[in-house]
Amino acid sequence: METKNADLSSLKIDRTQKNVNPEQKGKLIKMIAAGLGITIILLVIVFLFKSYTSQEIEVKMTYAAMQSSAESSAILTASGYVVAQRKAAVASKGMGRLVYLAVVEGDKVIANQVIARLEDNDIKAQLDQAKANLKLSQADLNDVEKNYNRQKDLLRTGSVSQMEFDAAESRYNRVLASIEVAKALVTQSEVALENTLIRAPFNGTVLTKNADVGEVVAPMGAGVNSKAAVVTMADMNSLQVEADVSESNIEKIEPNQNCQITLDAYPGHNYAGYVAKIVPTADRGKATVMVKVGFKNYDKRVLPEMSAKVLFLRE
Repeated sequence: METKNADLSSLKIDRTQKNVNPEQKGKLIKMIAAGLGITIILLVIVFLFKSYTSQEIEVKMTYAAMQSSAESSAILTASGYVVAQRKAAVASKGMGRLVYLAVVEGDKVIANQVIARLEDNDIKAQLDQAKANLKLSQADLNDVEKNYNRQKDLLRTGSVSQMEFDAAESRYNRVLASIEVAKALVTQSEVALENTLIRAPFNGTVLTKNADVGEVVAPMGAGVNSKAAVVTMADMNSLQVEADVSESNIEKIEPNQNCQITLDAYPGHNYAGYVAKIVPTADRGKATVMVKVGFKNYDKRVLPEMSAKVLFLRE
């Protein structure tokens, strides 16, 4: 067949020939080089940006606060509580049922004012009996005194014996003694009646009311269901701040040293004070010494048991 005899050599590809145009090859190389350059520049920019943004900057926080001249000149600061130096739990000397109470919390009282009274019917009856016995003894005294004087005159004249005179004298002395006993019983009943009255021991303010009308009160709470103190009162003119100062700092404190007192209840208001007393003993558990700071002036807002801060100032 003719097909078999055909020359196929014309279909062979000549790989030795260069088909690439030199001008195109140069452009291609320039484009690749430009792309690599742009890529390197971009990588450098990204690296520098990350390095700059990831750099940690240390920031230090500082708190600013206003400080008064007293605070800047303070050599020591201590905390404590306002305490009334004159305070009393007012109780009854006798035992009985409370039938009258004239005060409540916050009332002002004066010394010897009757603030409460116990049931006193039995005491009044005893007083009346003691007074009646006194009158009876005084009535007997009139009779025996006359008889004694008469027997004394008769003895001088010899009209009576010594025995009769001694008997009259003895009766007279017994009546005198019975009168003294009756007077003592009257005094005892009067004291018992006075003990049913509960009086204020000094000028002050009632802080707490511990008993109500109808309850039984007794000295020192003698009964299980009895109350000891009827009211608790304090002299509001004796308020001082009792502050604990460390043993290591107590040498910085001197009597009459100026201080500044600030109550936690009124932080914006300061009170002028002074060192009234350094208690001459230390607290073994806390290793502190109590210092009592008095107020130079204060108002009605200062109350017992309020917490306070004390600045001890330089002289």
